[in-house]
Amino acid sequence: MNRDKTKINVYYDGACPKCVKDRAIYEKIAGKTGENVCWIDITGREEQLRKIGIDPRKALTELHVQDENQRILSEMDAYILLMGKAPLLKPLAWLIGLPLIRPLLAGIYHWQVNRRLRRSGRL
Repeated sequence: MNRDKTKINVYYDGACPKCVKDRAIYEKIAGKTGENVCWIDITGREEQLRKIGIDPRKALTELHVQDENQRILSEMDAYILLMGKAPLLKPLAWLIGLPLIRPLLAGIYHWQVNRRLRRSGRL
């Protein structure tokens, strides 16, 4: 796994077609700034995830990002950090962080992820 302190590590579900698509969209929008993001597929990396403090089951249901200081952020905090790295997405990162928006989006996000995992037989 990447340990470059100038980059953030994004732990995503590479077995999820939507997650892979979202990554490609992010990379396209982020352009050069996306070079500061290292994407790590969590598939089959349970032990490695545990070593850095990520519960592999939680990794399936929530996005996890390791920041430049090696701190692990999850769920909306992870999205806010990731989007904040791309200039075009900074306003969206700010919006997601608003007190009324954040819990609403978190609920929708968890509903969609759990539904996807149930449908694929992975939950």
